[in-house]
Amino acid sequence: MVAGVCIHNATVFNGYTMMPHCAVLVRQNKIIDVFNEDRLARKKFKADTFFIDAKGAYLSPGFIDTHIHGFAGYGTEDCQPQSILKMSEHLLKYGVTSFIPTLYAAPRTQMLAAIKAVVKAMGQEKGARILGLHLEGPFISPQRLGVQSADSLSPVDLNLMEELWHASEGHIVNMTVAPELKNMRELALYCLSKGIFLQAGHTNATYAQMIEGMQARIMHVTHLFNAMSRMHHRDPGAVGAVFIHPELSCEVIADGIHINPEIIKFLLTCKSLDKVVLVTDALKPTKQKKKPLIANGEEVYLDRCFYRKSDNAIAGSALSMVDSVRNIVSYGLHLEQAVHMAATNPARIMKQDHLGVIAPGYDADLVLLDEKLNVLYTIIQGKVFHKGKAVSI
Repeated sequence: MVAGVCIHNATVFNGYTMMPHCAVLVRQNKIIDVFNEDRLARKKFKADTFFIDAKGAYLSPGFIDTHIHGFAGYGTEDCQPQSILKMSEHLLKYGVTSFIPTLYAAPRTQMLAAIKAVVKAMGQEKGARILGLHLEGPFISPQRLGVQSADSLSPVDLNLMEELWHASEGHIVNMTVAPELKNMRELALYCLSKGIFLQAGHTNATYAQMIEGMQARIMHVTHLFNAMSRMHHRDPGAVGAVFIHPELSCEVIADGIHINPEIIKFLLTCKSLDKVVLVTDALKPTKQKKKPLIANGEEVYLDRCFYRKSDNAIAGSALSMVDSVRNIVSYGLHLEQAVHMAATNPARIMKQDHLGVIAPGYDADLVLLDEKLNVLYTIIQGKVFHKGKAVSI
């Protein structure tokens, strides 16, 4: 076991600013020091420190995907711990160091099985770390289903919520709900007592109902513009609430289809950068080569994103997080902005205070990107992976 890892000669995006010609020292899973390259020769290192010469490449906090259903042919719908662990292994190749497996609404027994599968996988990861669970339902609007099944929805039911919570062993991090549902305030207060972060999505809420949701601390919005009430000049709806209220944060799917790139650029002129989070909303067949492509029990086809074969409805994205970052930069935005949205913002908003920043005391979860934004190295709690393969150090 080496004493530490030193990534030097890097352009560091630390979560606050860009720092060229810098080095980062990692020891015992933590970032120990960040310093200018010209101090490297003068600094004392333990003899078995492993050095990575970044040659000017970009060093970012590890990407955090807070909304992802599946990847590389594996997904939460499998209700198997091994599928979640395979997701973990494949995600690290794309710069993801932490993720929150996301569950669609499903019949009670299936949802409980999927929750328990994620919990069993936690702590066994060989790749990206599992931070907990994101429940995208079952308390959502039948009027804004997307491709979710109406048969799997439920009116607000605190007994069911309690059952889901106990099955998760306290590991539900965030939950998508429709603020307009009857008894939502009671559900919100319950979730607050358990530390569950609520976000509005799959909602047909009026603007007034969004305000009521905010009063109950529903302060984040799931895949902005998609599966929610539109902005209208007489009733701003869910979309309008995001633009009107600076305190609301939101998810963005940057595949160029779920949201037009110009709208993302416009959003960032209206909202503070720290309120926007990149998510993939990736489905099980993302980066999968074999066919047929099945997501949430239905056949889909790929045309830049996934569409349900039966009716051509958009089913979800085929993004990786590094794809998202590349896309943001291709829209004419700065890499530093993309890093904030892919790493720093999700960590802060989801209260993962040990992640998302390159500074002493933070977890050593890092990604090194070349000039074309390809992943060179992923470092997870000090363990080094080169292009997805563990490096023996």
